[in-house]
Amino acid sequence: KHKDTGEKPYIMPIVHACMNMSKTKTGALIVIEQGVSLDNYKNTGDTINANVNARLIENIFFKNSPLHDGAMIIADDRIASAACILPVSHNTRIPKSMGLRHRSALGITEVTDALAIVVSEETGNISLAHNGKITTKISGKDLERMLAQESID
Repeated sequence: KHKDTGEKPYIMPIVHACMNMSKTKTGALIVIEQGVSLDNYKNTGDTINANVNARLIENIFFKNSPLHDGAMIIADDRIASAACILPVSHNTRIPKSMGLRHRSALGITEVTDALAIVVSEETGNISLAHNGKITTKISGKDLERMLAQESID
């Protein structure tokens, strides 16, 4: 369907899952590996090693699921692991309204070239972090477009 996302089959399932979680205000943190390996962070969580599937993503982040806390890491077009621990950003300019998920999303993008998507539990807003910068309140369409780009800057 989309020629842009042809090489990145994980984009649409992630976008669908994020839009659904946004509606239900289900908090989520999804990190997509780029050039820099995230192996160190994958090993802090539980190995999933599954195809990227919207229902599975939503299931993992469902409020009382044992894996809902922490980050999901997507690598090589697969869900590598979940409940992963990320470095937290100590950037003092982060607004107080942003919680641990947003700080972790920024943290991982400060030390790697990964992309990090956050769905806020408080507002349902979707944010995308890359290179230590975060774009908040993005639509599903924006998310799809930004993930399809090779680099976001």
